[in-house]
Amino acid sequence: MSRNHGFLLYVAAEGVLFILSVVLYLLVPTGRDMIVVGGMVVLMIPGFVYHVYREKTIRKLSKYLTRVRNGHYDFEMRDYKEGELSILKSEIYKMTLMLTEQAELLQKDKVYLADAISDISHQLKTPLTSIGMMADLLDADVLPDEKRKEFARNILHSLNRMSWLVTSLLKISKLDAGTVILKKEKIQLKDVIESAVKDLLILLDIKAITLLIQGNEEDTVMGDFPWLAEAIGNFVKNAAEHTKEGGTIAIYYEENLLYSSIVIEDNGNGIAKEDLPHIFERFYRGKNAGVESVGIGLALAKQIIVMQKGSVEVESTEGVGTKFIVKVYR
Repeated sequence: MSRNHGFLLYVAAEGVLFILSVVLYLLVPTGRDMIVVGGMVVLMIPGFVYHVYREKTIRKLSKYLTRVRNGHYDFEMRDYKEGELSILKSEIYKMTLMLTEQAELLQKDKVYLADAISDISHQLKTPLTSIGMMADLLDADVLPDEKRKEFARNILHSLNRMSWLVTSLLKISKLDAGTVILKKEKIQLKDVIESAVKDLLILLDIKAITLLIQGNEEDTVMGDFPWLAEAIGNFVKNAAEHTKEGGTIAIYYEENLLYSSIVIEDNGNGIAKEDLPHIFERFYRGKNAGVESVGIGLALAKQIIVMQKGSVEVESTEGVGTKFIVKVYR
């Protein structure tokens, strides 16, 4: 059955007028020619009215679509009637709502991109300025050898910091763009953790931080080895940066029927209560953040874990320490 009520009304009106014309033609013996002509004229009226209605509705839809094409989404187009044109209006209105939501998301993305570029520029500007100043000092003829070596070490440290920042940003961009395909392989938890802390052993040694690793060497996890090691390494790096000299970092790992877990616990500065909801936000720096903290390590780590069907929980008490609980579900 047709859902176009306007067309059905038109057909019904035409039918009624046709029947009346036939009845008049049969009942009135005289002037039948006039009845035929009059009937034909009257039969044209519903068609004309229906045509005008359709033209008006189509013009309204065309005007609405033009406004949408020009980026104006505030035009009311909802129609609670039945009929094919009303259904078309409703579908166009739904499309407009979807376009409105996409436009709002794009605007948020633009704001986020502008803020991110500003943050990145700031993070790069500081070490670049420092490198420039020390390079000028190295050019001095009267600079003692000890100072020259110190400046060279500082320049190398700043370059390493910039390299880590750029590399981390590239990794985040790849994850955001969906160009990274994370593997789902069975790997030893012990191997992942050892790989994660390998590049941090010098830092831990310099600060005389004790590293404890406990767990069953046979326990495994389903994930992508390099990326999982990257995430765990960022959690350990964060713990090392916020743990005082002579402190302790403990890593516990285990496997059960539902998930594999890795717990990274330190007795460092802890995280302020007001900062806890924001620590995984990019470029966020809490009040206890270190001088060289950038604010992307934890964001990258959580993104990697979540993309491997995992979760991250954090427990922290300011002045006591922090515990990160990583779970990767089987």
